[in-house]
Amino acid sequence: MLKKALFAATALFALAGVSHAADLKEFRVGILGGENEADRLRNYACLADHLKTEFGFEKVSLFPAADYDGVIQGLLGGTLDFAELGASGYAAIAIKDEKAVTPILTTVQKDGSTGYHSIGLALKSSGIKDIKDAKGKKLGYADPDSTSGYLIPLTQIPKDTGMPNDKYFASTQFNGGHENNLLAAYDGKVDIAVDDSSGIGDFKDGYTSGTFRKAVDKGTVDPNKLVEVWRSPLIPNGPLVVRNELGADWQAKLTDFFTKLPKMDAKCFAAIEGGDYQGYTKVQPDFYNAIIDARKAAIGG
Repeated sequence: MLKKALFAATALFALAGVSHAADLKEFRVGILGGENEADRLRNYACLADHLKTEFGFEKVSLFPAADYDGVIQGLLGGTLDFAELGASGYAAIAIKDEKAVTPILTTVQKDGSTGYHSIGLALKSSGIKDIKDAKGKKLGYADPDSTSGYLIPLTQIPKDTGMPNDKYFASTQFNGGHENNLLAAYDGKVDIAVDDSSGIGDFKDGYTSGTFRKAVDKGTVDPNKLVEVWRSPLIPNGPLVVRNELGADWQAKLTDFFTKLPKMDAKCFAAIEGGDYQGYTKVQPDFYNAIIDARKAAIGG
């Protein structure tokens, strides 16, 4: 009798979860830190409108977290339904709970690749032309959960310098996201900033996408005053992820919606992605295995 009662209670709980997902009235979108909050909310407003129209949500809530970890914890704790993450941010979730979210799509660059780069930028006036000129200088990181703004420079720059970053540079520091990190280099607070970039297109445009491109488009930096002094190997583009508790049906619906978005509203697509991309393509969790392994080895969970 007790077993039957427990089974019935479990079944009711499961059904309640299915019903909640099926009758979703509010959709909660996490937005990574890295750009100022007002710009992030403005860029994502069109997406909220499209989601309401497409799915009839009563409310689409946008949560621009102060840092990457805010979105990571929101997805792990079930207070967010969807987000676009960097590869290292997804790795952080997968290491803690591989069943928390499912990656559904990733971006495709204009050259057809599904990867991007971490680039090191410095002021031309600094005289730094290459990472090997930067010994004893200050290095700026973006965020501890950033792929291009921390994990990859942490593990890849030493391959070019022959020394760990904390030994090679006079100091390293986090600057509160990608935009702040780039501005720290531009304002001379650090000598080099590492940030995300497609690495394709014209440097004078800030390349085709990434933090540098956004800053050039907004007029907050003059590319003629900057120089690229380091570039990483190709990094897997980060995924759009859906909280698994929503179920396979919502994952399929959202996959279809976002796949169509670039053609449905190219301006909105460019706004949320911050640059010039071809579109989205489906992605599987194993696409990020190398980043998960790198994160485990370098910084743990």
